[in-house]
Amino acid sequence: MGEMLQVRGLTKKFGGFTAVNEVAFDLDEGEILGLIGPNGSGKSTTFNLIAGALPPTAGTITLEGRDITGLVPTRVCHKGVARTYQIPRPFRKLTILENVALAAYFGADGSISREEAWRRAEDALDLTQLPVDGRARVDGLGAAGLKKLELARALATQPRLLLADESLGGLDEKEMDQAADMLSHIREQRGITIIWVEHIMGVLMRVVDRCIVLDHGEIIAAGLPHEVAHDPKVVEVYLGTDAEAVQTQVGGQASAETVGA
Repeated sequence: MGEMLQVRGLTKKFGGFTAVNEVAFDLDEGEILGLIGPNGSGKSTTFNLIAGALPPTAGTITLEGRDITGLVPTRVCHKGVARTYQIPRPFRKLTILENVALAAYFGADGSISREEAWRRAEDALDLTQLPVDGRARVDGLGAAGLKKLELARALATQPRLLLADESLGGLDEKEMDQAADMLSHIREQRGITIIWVEHIMGVLMRVVDRCIVLDHGEIIAAGLPHEVAHDPKVVEVYLGTDAEAVQTQVGGQASAETVGA
């Protein structure tokens, strides 16, 4: 497998405030990377820089060897990157199928037929376990269904890199496990590379291959899930009293020496 994404020196300043400072990482094809950290740590800004929603102040973003730094979101999408949003905003007057077909058509820059857009939409709905029935309405979906619809719209653009933004928010424990399993299944079925921003650590760390932890716009830890969960600095600034529960979920308790360091 080759390299999917390379980020170097990524920096974003808003006036005198530095939201992201010299962030750098590589992402291999087919990998699931968890991007985590406390509120205000720079996760969403990093996400938005990669997706093209914000232009970087400095740094480079390279997708499969091609520089995509500063491209607008539509062009980033056409290069093979799709994203979901934390708060789903579907077109309420359209059916579920129409919502996803619309994403398929514009995700391909209008270069596919109406029939192909429908086919891609049906495939994405099947993959996310949503009804393919053209009459099914968005209003019939609950929180978990809306998250699935958000994912289906992103998948319909046929991305090679998926940016998943807080796919577990608003879900109960069973729904969270199902959503996490679905992301893992999508990687297996489609070979899609995934960056997953999430607050709910235990579920995320069960699925991802690696984690990057941000704090005040800088990477403070990176590595395998169990390594990150036991990192003293991560415990201090992020996990806190949840450390033991998260460590148990990712396999094994931290030693007294590690946690107390």
